[in-house]
Amino acid sequence: MWTVIADGIAIVLCLAGIGFFAAGTVGLLRFPDVYTRLHALTKADNLGLGLVAIGLAMQSASWLVALKVLSVWILALAASATVCNLVAKSARDLGIPAWEKR
Repeated sequence: MWTVIADGIAIVLCLAGIGFFAAGTVGLLRFPDVYTRLHALTKADNLGLGLVAIGLAMQSASWLVALKVLSVWILALAASATVCNLVAKSARDLGIPAWEKR
């Protein structure tokens, strides 16, 4: 009984994560400037990856595998924040203006 419930929760978490990945992709395609696109990608994709990682960790065979999957998510969070900051700083240094509603 517990495995059926755990499988269902894992499936829901993975599907929700895929939904956040899709939302980040839509934000990348729809937002007007580099800064809002970065925001959409980092926020939605980090949450999507977290949900998928938790869903996969629930299905892992051992605690060690679950810990590895979750550590990949933590490292991706750190890398995403660093790269987002570097891209935004480069865009600002190049003089790319932020979008303003007219």
